[in-house]
Formats: sequence, structure tokens, C-alpha cells
Amino acid sequence: MGKVHKAHHSETKAATLRRLGRLEGQIRGIAGMVEADRYCIDIVTQIAAARAALRKVEEEILREHVAHCVEHAITTGDKADQRRKVAELMDVMGRAGR
Repeated sequence: MGKVHKAHHSETKAATLRRLGRLEGQIRGIAGMVEADRYCIDIVTQIAAARAALRKVEEEILREHVAHCVEHAITTGDKADQRRKVAELMDVMGRAGR
């Protein structure tokens, strides 16, 4: 991992951890809403917001994977590694659609 990649990775990692921390707070807030017997639609609305935030984190991590791991497999010319990386992406994208 080169210096530039490490710096970019550290920034991306820090941003991802901040997002996950906010999401953790959101989930605790939802639990509090359930505990307080808040209106069901308000709870479902907050669940949808948390799901959207989690999807955003997933997209960022996948983007990082493609930009670095998949790109590395392409630039090395390792056909077996390229096939593995594409198969991994197809598998995870298939599961994400469920």
C-alpha cells in the first residue's frame, strides 16, 4: 500500500467510522422510541433513515474496494485474481439486492 493510498484509506476509514457512529446513535434513538411507545409510523420513518445511512456506508466501502482491491487485480494482470474479485462483487451485489 503506497503512501498516497494509505493517507486516502485513513481518511476514508475515519469518515466511515464517523458515519457508523452516527448510525449507532440513530439505532439507539430508535430503541428509545420503541421503549417510549412512540407512534409506529415515526419509528418506521426512522428505521428507513437508518437503512439509507447504512446503504451509504456500504456503497462507500464497495467504492473503496473497487478503487483499490479490484484495480490492483486488474493492474497486476492476474486473471485468477480478477475473476475472484468480479465473483466477489457479483455475490455481494446479489445479496445486497435481497
